Amino acid sequence: MTTHPDTFDHQNAPLRIGRVRLRVRDLERVAGFYESTLGLTRLDEGGGLVTLGTSTVPLLELAGDPTLAPRHRRDAGLFHTAFLLPSRADLGRWLGFAVANRIPLQGASDHIVSEAVYLADPEGNGIEIYADRAPSHWRNAAGGIHMTTGQMDAEGVLASAEGTEWAGFPEGGFIGHVHLQVGDTDQATRFYRDGLGFDLASDYPGAAFFGSGGYHHHLAGNIWNSRGAGARPEGTAGLASVELISRDAATHEALLARIGEAGLAVDDDGAAVNDPWGTRIILTV
Repeated sequence: MTTHPDTFDHQNAPLRIGRVRLRVRDLERVAGFYESTLGLTRLDEGGGLVTLGTSTVPLLELAGDPTLAPRHRRDAGLFHTAFLLPSRADLGRWLGFAVANRIPLQGASDHIVSEAVYLADPEGNGIEIYADRAPSHWRNAAGGIHMTTGQMDAEGVLASAEGTEWAGFPEGGFIGHVHLQVGDTDQATRFYRDGLGFDLASDYPGAAFFGSGGYHHHLAGNIWNSRGAGARPEGTAGLASVELISRDAATHEALLARIGEAGLAVDDDGAAVNDPWGTRIILTV
């Protein structure tokens, strides 16, 4: 990946997000939503599973099961899957598409590190569509990553498209981060920082943000709806797993060693670990 001097190099981050898998009740309806609304491409299907992504890179797996119980907004699990677009102009193109097609939106924010639009799929799984600002904008005077939530300059974002139209999810886009609902942020910190080795990039009221290699966050956990929640009930729709990709074999081995030192249970011959709320973290290189 070629990077601008003031662009975060995700490929060289020690850890980054790969595929996200959701359990859904109505597979075709939800898959169709991600195709029509986000412009993802259907890459594979069969056996109750649909894989979507760019034309070459899988990003989202949907596992269909009509017997699943609906997700409850107060359960631990997914807050949103965040799809990172390559530029502000891409975000402007998507926002113009959303406005023209009257896609229901839940919010739009300026986080200093990024600009973001929020919505949900037909089964209530949260989605963020965002574009990063340059990393030189991320830090405060003390050198720490500074994030907040303000009103997005929607007119400026729309204008950045310069009249060009959305033509589907761009090849350079991917899942930049996953934001989780957790029962306790201190417990989330013990798992994601102490156990998996992420940096605690930022604290926010009721939330903790975890990044790798200096990114503002690859994972986050909040208690805004889910304070005190335990492990998700079995047989419930919602988040099933998040793939965590190590930069190289040495990073992967160090991750496994750290997980062992933290006393976390690893299964599938070292290929996965579950967080305290039942979200499966798939460990790949």
